[in-house]
Amino acid sequence: MPIDFNDDNELELEERVISTRSTTADENELSLRPQSLDEYLGQEKLKENLSIYIEAARMRSEPLDHALFYGPPGLGKTSLAHVIAKEMGVNMRATSGPVLERPGDLAAILNGLQAFDVLFIDEIHRLNSTVEEILYSAMEDFVIDIVLAKGQGASAIRMPIQKFTLVGATTRAGQIQSPLRARFGMVERLEMYSTYELMAIVKRSAGILSIAIEEDGSREIASRSRGTPRVANRLLRRVRDFAQVVGGGIITRELADHALAKMAIDTLGLDETDRSMLRSMIDNYGGGPVGLDTLAATINEESVTIEDVYEPYLLQMGFLNRTPRGRVVTRKAYEHLGLTYISNDGQMTL
Repeated sequence: MPIDFNDDNELELEERVISTRSTTADENELSLRPQSLDEYLGQEKLKENLSIYIEAARMRSEPLDHALFYGPPGLGKTSLAHVIAKEMGVNMRATSGPVLERPGDLAAILNGLQAFDVLFIDEIHRLNSTVEEILYSAMEDFVIDIVLAKGQGASAIRMPIQKFTLVGATTRAGQIQSPLRARFGMVERLEMYSTYELMAIVKRSAGILSIAIEEDGSREIASRSRGTPRVANRLLRRVRDFAQVVGGGIITRELADHALAKMAIDTLGLDETDRSMLRSMIDNYGGGPVGLDTLAATINEESVTIEDVYEPYLLQMGFLNRTPRGRVVTRKAYEHLGLTYISNDGQMTL
């Protein structure tokens, strides 16, 4: 029996649904977060090494080495920190670089840690330099240097703290100062996920959310999730709404395709924002090259947002190239948008 779709059932989305940035809705779905390395899907090479490091640390009754995870947002860096704490059987304290404004903020957190606890600092590249200096002695010697008074009468004392594991996460590893980076025993990049890996994540999450999903339905969601688990889970939740209201409670390929089309997410995972940026470069600058600041001004967006949010997936898909002179839209992007490609020598080709 065919599904009766109705345009009135279209959901109004207040946020960009394929954004890789965390939202309040994502944080509310803590049940989807893996609790062990076995439940953490993807990143197989990293998981294999990490399982050995964790087992060795437990055998020696030592804290795990400090770890720095970097890569595009939404790939599971925070989840990995939670898994490490669970596997080590310790507590985790989470904070972020921008929140730690004063050295005393970090010192208070470090002083409150129990033996072998995990301290997770998201966006660690945004730490204030004076706050960052507290970490140097804490990571190496497990002490905090506290300065008493100021001026000529200034003095410092060293306060011991419990041995702990610092897990840092960043989308911009190049902005981390060398002295801090050198103190991490593990520095690992998280890679984008394949469609097959995302299908496994979608099916696991569907089971937790108690929604029936067919194999082709999970593939349709996974293929449009931009290689990112966070996006896959968010799309699953939105498609689940369609399934419950107009699809008989089952996510099929047909229903997933309909729901994602309603959200203006095409077959390759691009939304209207992506397509508008590419069209703007083509219409206003002949496809490029376009400088980052110029592009940011044209689409009324911050340069850092373009670099961290928009570009990674467009570069991965081969829709954009970075050149010394700026960003360039590729022939593949023209073809995906159904536009006539104009080469650098001005020749139009179909």
